[in-house]
Amino acid sequence: MTAWVMQALGVDRAEADHLRVHYWRTHGTTLAGLMREHQIDPGPYLEDVHNISMDSLTPDPDLAARIRALPGRRIVYTNGCAPYAERVLAARGLDGLFDAVYGVEHASYHPKPDRAAFDTVFAKDGLTPASAAMFEDDPRNLIAPHDMGMRTVLVAPARQDAAHIHHHTDDLTGFLGRLTA
Repeated sequence: MTAWVMQALGVDRAEADHLRVHYWRTHGTTLAGLMREHQIDPGPYLEDVHNISMDSLTPDPDLAARIRALPGRRIVYTNGCAPYAERVLAARGLDGLFDAVYGVEHASYHPKPDRAAFDTVFAKDGLTPASAAMFEDDPRNLIAPHDMGMRTVLVAPARQDAAHIHHHTDDLTGFLGRLTA
């Protein structure tokens, strides 16, 4: 991302890093900031920053079994693009476990944590928030789902207590195992 910002905006690495952090804090993602502040076309950005090797990712059969055991529809919703998410799922051995994969492109490039992004994706899926749970690694992205009536799970190493976080885990496989036991 830094290299892309450097090239697109003609800035040095330090300025590009500063801008990435600014865009993330102000707009939710680097892409949203580039689009809003510089009218950047999202297509080339997403194609370039997601053109990375998946060689460091390994299949996780235990996690796959836990996800498979979950009741109801299972969807992925990411601020990345759907093709990238599908590549990650395949590399982790999790492909075929989800009923749908939604990327930022499905929300008209409005990222989480924007409420409009959730409204758009959930409407496309027909998801009923009151009967769903959102698992997320960024606590900001749990505020809107919580406000919509979803159960929320923060998956992160450091515990963060907040009214919009119902559960916290640093071990997703173990957490899902306890849910489905």
